[in-house]
Amino acid sequence: MTFKTEQETFWHGEFGDEYVERNQGLQLKAGNIHLFSKIFDRTKDIKSVLEFGANIGMNLVAIKDLLPAAKINAVEINEKAASCLKDTIPNASVFNQSIFDFDTSTKADFVYTSGVLIHINPDELPNVYEKMYESSNKYIAVIEYYNPAPVAISYRGHSNKLFKRDFAGEIMDKYPNLKLVDYGFAYHRDNNFPRDDLNWFLLEK
Repeated sequence: MTFKTEQETFWHGEFGDEYVERNQGLQLKAGNIHLFSKIFDRTKDIKSVLEFGANIGMNLVAIKDLLPAAKINAVEINEKAASCLKDTIPNASVFNQSIFDFDTSTKADFVYTSGVLIHINPDELPNVYEKMYESSNKYIAVIEYYNPAPVAISYRGHSNKLFKRDFAGEIMDKYPNLKLVDYGFAYHRDNNFPRDDLNWFLLEK
């Protein structure tokens, strides 16, 4: 694969391989089920799901428990993670490629990112927003670190690899027909389902 940004190369390579080992387990699955059950409570008739940046599929495993009949689609740049995902969810359609190369003719009722937009080169975010919008039949969910203004933060000793901003707000500005359905927060000190301090936003076409 050839990439246009340093962030793609970063996640495709050794660091992306190491991330696979760090981000799995039953506690993470429980937290994901708890989070997505809140989001899906505000939706209806989801028959297909598409995750951009799915890694090994921990989010999608939780979604399969909640929506067992839904068709699962995933885009993942790291080869090791994509291979694990295929083994974990054999009937999933897994696209081992950069988000920028994804063909939006593959569509889903529910399209989302979780901890992925924060790692995209900020100059390329409009392209990712377009991919999310064009591939969604109805819902778009953004599950990311939030900040009212764009800011770059050191990530495990690496610079230019983590960016916080109002991703959902930017998507709604780009596509005014999107409606904010609901939003919420996941807290690292939650009594039962602790996880990263993430904000989630559910948008509807």
